[in-house]
This record gives sequence, C-alpha cells and structure tokens, in this order.
Amino acid sequence: MANIKTKKGVIGILTGGGDVPGLNPAIRAITIRATREGYRVIGLRRGWAGAMEIVRDKKADNSANYQILTEEIVNKAGRTGGTFLHSSRARPSHVAKGNLPKHLQDTYNDEMNDLTPEVIKNLDFLGIDYLIPIGGDDTLSYGVRLYQEGVKVVAIPKTMDNDVPGTDYCIGFSTCITRTIQMTNSLRTSAGSHERFLVLEVFGRYAGFTVMLPTMAGAADRCVIPEHKFDIERLTELLTHDRHRNPSNYSVVLVSEGAMFKGGEMVFKNTTKDAYGHAKLGGIGELISVKLKELSPNYGDGRQINIIHQKLGYLVRGGDPDAIDSIVPMAYGNLALDLILKGIHGRLVVLKNGRYDNVPIDVVTSSKKIVDVAKYYNTERLRPRYKSFVMNPLFIMTSD
Repeated sequence: MANIKTKKGVIGILTGGGDVPGLNPAIRAITIRATREGYRVIGLRRGWAGAMEIVRDKKADNSANYQILTEEIVNKAGRTGGTFLHSSRARPSHVAKGNLPKHLQDTYNDEMNDLTPEVIKNLDFLGIDYLIPIGGDDTLSYGVRLYQEGVKVVAIPKTMDNDVPGTDYCIGFSTCITRTIQMTNSLRTSAGSHERFLVLEVFGRYAGFTVMLPTMAGAADRCVIPEHKFDIERLTELLTHDRHRNPSNYSVVLVSEGAMFKGGEMVFKNTTKDAYGHAKLGGIGELISVKLKELSPNYGDGRQINIIHQKLGYLVRGGDPDAIDSIVPMAYGNLALDLILKGIHGRLVVLKNGRYDNVPIDVVTSSKKIVDVAKYYNTERLRPRYKSFVMNPLFIMTSD
C-alpha cells in the first residue's frame, strides 16, 4: 500500500517543445502515483523557460513559472490534449542577450549565455529531488546536460515525429498517425470529385515516420521523406499512373515537411532560428504542387492535372489523445516513478519491441533515429517497402 503520510521528497515535471496529445495523461500518471507514494509534485511551466526564469525569493510571484500539482488538478486535465503546464522551445544553455529574464539582465552580458547554473539553483530553491522532463530530442538533450551536471533526471520521450533515439514509441505519434489517415480520407472526396492530385504536407523535419506509416496503412499512394531526396519527375510519373488506374481518377502523396528535391535542400519559411538552431520549415508541399501541375502534361494526355494542396500542420497534433496516447503516457509516468522509488536516475523510459523498459538517458544525444531507407523505403516507387511483419513491433519501424 502506498505511503501517503511520509513525505519522501519533491518531484518536478515539465513539458517542452511542440504540444502533442498524451502530455496531460503523462502528467496525471506521474502526479497521482507520486503523491500517493508520499512525494510533493511541482509542475514547471513553459518547459525549460519556467525552470530558467524562477525568481529565488519566497515573496516573489512565480505563478508563471511553476505550480504545485494535486490529484484534483491533474485528473480533469488528464483527459485532454495539449499540456496544461504549457510549453516552449527555451534552451537555458543558449540564451540570447535580448531574451534574458529581467532579473538576470545585469548578471549576464554575453550575446549568448549559459543559464544552467541558474536552473540548478532554481531547482534547489524549489527543493526538487528528481526532475522528469517530457519532450523530444531537443528538450531531452538539455535534460542530458542537467544529468551530467548532477541533477537526478528521469526522462519521458514525446514527439509526434517519433524520432527520439532509444525507443520504438514517443508520446503523440499514434494520434498524429490516426489524424493523418482520417484527414487524408476526408480530403479524398474533393480530390476524387475534381480528379486531381492530392498533396498533403505533414510535420517531420528529419524523420519520415509520420508519412511512412499512413502510406503503409493505405492512406496515400506515395510519400516523400527527409531521408531520401526525391526526383520530382519520377513522382509526377508515379502519381499520374496512380490517378489513371484509380476509378475515381485521383491520386495522393504525403509529404514530410523536411522532404527535399533531388539536388535541393530543405524549404524554410524564413531564416529565423529557434534556441536549438532550427529554422521554421514550411512550403515543400506547395512547391511540389506547383511542379506536379507543371510537369503533369508530360505523363498523361498532354493536359495539366490540377492540385489540391493542404498542410495538415497542427490539426494532427491538436485535440484529445487516442487510446494508445492515453495508455502509453500512463505507463511511462508509472515507469518513471518505479525508477525514482528505487533511487535510479539518468534513464529514459522506453518501449522496445512491445515491452516497457528504460535505457541510459544519453542515448538521446549519442545517436539519431531516422527511417532506414534501405530497409523500409522503396526509392524507385517512392513508398514504404515491406515484405513480412513477423516479429516486427507495433509500428513496424524502430530505432534499431
């Protein structure tokens, strides 16, 4: 039976990077288990930003930076999407002079500043014994830094791109795939009615899992991924063939936002970069659409084929979590508490080959998780390659 009287310590939780369905269920699982085991739980608000901007004065108003979590608070939120703790892409080890918290502007004067010492002092100020960051490889890479500095960190992988190394599954991926399939199927009616190419752009900067799985499931005829630069002439030829053999006279391609033309580079909205050095992607789907229309007469009856282009964007990461993104976060949260109760830290909770486990946290920064093109992607047909699913994990493509 859980010890709910003896206080064992304080656990901090934060969510960083992009929002996904499943974050609130994870926060709920951690909080309920931790409080029943005798821990106090503090939610750090706005990811690493909250941890960085705390004013170490008991009289200061830090309500924008952290809050005490209880069962009553997390129970309601646990059924919803997004993160009620809010999120950011703050990176305390790289803070530009203009972005320094107001109370630290006289302390740090470099153009780029490392506020890690402030974060560690802030965690001590709050009395946090264990820190549970929930995020993708950017958020968790800073968690690795804190662990190396002596902070007791247990990490949970989250990203709809499913590209955190060391785990087969990241929170948010299943809902993203579900939404992508649903929306693709909804847009088929318009594509068929007008006999067009349907071009759908989906998040996926470096890894193509978010378009590979829906295509494998039958949502699209073709897909283009960041791991392989594609030939637009070949894509046009294939989609024209797919359209011709479809009784409704349309065809569908799913496009990763990080996909690149053969001989080209990633397409960015602008040159502004976030704290992790990433410029905002966007526009490859539109460029593909323009080229498909332009080239289509070469592969049909000489007439142009019109396009329906849609960027799915935040529609696939908003809303309530599906079943998998309700169950896995619950399990991940409890796995994190299992480790903490044993005094273990410096670990990443994971799913490997259908089983829950944990691995060293530095796997996040020591490797990359991308689609194995030779194994899973047919570069000639621009679609997933597979022969047998025997003994493969649930989502087929793993980090190994």
